[in-house]
Amino acid sequence: MRTLWMIVLLMMTSSAFAADASDYAREKKWADEVVPGVVVGDPVYLEQPNGHKFLTLYTPAKDARAALVIVHGMGIHPDWGLIGVLRSQLPDRGYTTLSVQMPVLDNAAKAAAYTATLPEAAQRLKLAVDFLKAKGYAKIGFVSHSMGSRMSYEYLSGRPDPAVKAWVAIGIPIRADYRKVNMPVLDLYGQNDLPDVLNNAAARKATLQGKPGSEQMQVARADHFFTDMDTQLVDIVATYLNQQFK
Repeated sequence: MRTLWMIVLLMMTSSAFAADASDYAREKKWADEVVPGVVVGDPVYLEQPNGHKFLTLYTPAKDARAALVIVHGMGIHPDWGLIGVLRSQLPDRGYTTLSVQMPVLDNAAKAAAYTATLPEAAQRLKLAVDFLKAKGYAKIGFVSHSMGSRMSYEYLSGRPDPAVKAWVAIGIPIRADYRKVNMPVLDLYGQNDLPDVLNNAAARKATLQGKPGSEQMQVARADHFFTDMDTQLVDIVATYLNQQFK
């Protein structure tokens, strides 16, 4: 009997943890605000194994070189700021984009709390890749920002789909070991980026050594959000991807 109660308790604890790992009500609020204002692309909902449907914004490009999974940062949505710029302008450069709503927590949550969301984040990214493959895209890249880069690392350093061929990691705030990522990587950040991004830059660069097609780039005068540098950001990302998807 004691063993049975222990099993029940573990199941209840696991369920509570899963429920706390993402704030689905906040996601819905974001979706209710974002979807009516979408001008470029189409809202598409993908479904997780637990039945939760999350928003993505799908923007196909004519004669696309490849398709890109666009991954936003902490606590925001798939059309926010520079993510909205990338997802809507990269199709003009020949890339279909799928911008994904990532797990969010309460507005007061700190970055460390997002560790609990990483398994679900990786699950969503896999579903995004599956969606693009079902659309006929055999070549897929990732473009991510901030916490979205941390979440992308969780997926890409595991067992990503072989269709994923390149990754642009913008403002990644951790000491990522790119040797665990089996594809070319552009580690992109700003001269005036966040302390965690800057302090870990040298360590990240060291893991890019000898990795074909990979490089690190610091952009002069850029902050973490590439404020007032939309065109330059899109140019840098597109130029790098063009080298990978020839």
